[in-house]
Amino acid sequence: MPDFLFQDAFNLQKPFFIRIFDPDTGGALDEQKGEFNTIIRFSIYGGKSAWSEKDARSVNLTGKFESGNLLDAKSFGNDTEYDQKWYTFGPFNPMEGELSEELNGYIFKIIAKGISGDDGNLYRYFLSTDSKENKPVEGGNSFTYKYHFRLSDNQNDIAQIYPYIDDKVTSVKIMNYDWDNDGFIRVVSVAKRGDLCVVSGDSQWATTELQIVKEELNTSLEIQFIKNKKTLIKNNNVVLIVQNQYGISLPFYVIPIGGVPVYKPSLRMKTLEKK
Repeated sequence: MPDFLFQDAFNLQKPFFIRIFDPDTGGALDEQKGEFNTIIRFSIYGGKSAWSEKDARSVNLTGKFESGNLLDAKSFGNDTEYDQKWYTFGPFNPMEGELSEELNGYIFKIIAKGISGDDGNLYRYFLSTDSKENKPVEGGNSFTYKYHFRLSDNQNDIAQIYPYIDDKVTSVKIMNYDWDNDGFIRVVSVAKRGDLCVVSGDSQWATTELQIVKEELNTSLEIQFIKNKKTLIKNNNVVLIVQNQYGISLPFYVIPIGGVPVYKPSLRMKTLEKK
C-alpha cells in the first residue's frame, strides 16, 4: 500500500491534474499470479492534516495515514480500457491541498490501496497542467517516505532517488529490501564520491549507516541503483527507506532539492558531532 505526496508551489494559480499510467492490474506490464484478480483503489487527499498528520509520514501506513479530505478516488481491476493507458484525476485547485510553510507549497497525497488479489501492479504518476498530456507543473514536485519500485531489465540503466538532508541530520540509515543481489547501490553527494551500501538478498532487509558532514546539510543525496552486468535479473521489485539518526523517515524526491549533487573533492570531510 504505497503512498506518494505531490507538492505545488505557493504561486501556482491554475488547476492541475494527477495522471496515472497503467492503473489496472492486467496485461503485459503487471505481474500475474494465477488469474488476474487484483483490485487497487487510488485515493487522493488534500486539506488539513493530509501531510502534517504523523501517521501520513510513517512508512508503516497504519493509524490515521488516510488523513485529510478525500478529494477523489477510483478502483481498477483487470480493465483493458486502462491497460498501458493514462487515467486522469482532477482538475484540482492548488488551495485544496494542505498549506505547508515548511515545504513551501500545497501538499496533496495519493494512496494506492490493495482491495483484493495478490498480483503485482506496476504504474506511474505524473503531475500535469493538462488532462490529456503530460505537461509538468512548474515548481511542482513529488516525494515519498517508502519507495516501492521495479528495476529496469536493461542492465545499462541506472535508477536514482534523492533523499533530502535537512540541517538536523547527523547520520542516515539506508534500508533496502529484496534487492536479490542485482548489482550494487551507491550514494553520491557533495562530500561522498560513491559510498557503497550493503545490498539485500531475496526477501531480506539490509541496512547501511552513513555519517553526514556539514557540507551535506540542506542538500540532496543521490542514491544510485546499478544493475548486475553479468547476470540479468528480470522484474526485480525493490523497497527503499531512508531514516535519520532518530529513526524518522526522510522524504525522497523525484526532482532533487537544490539540484543533482556533484561531488566536490576539495571539501574537508569532518563528521558532525551528535548533540
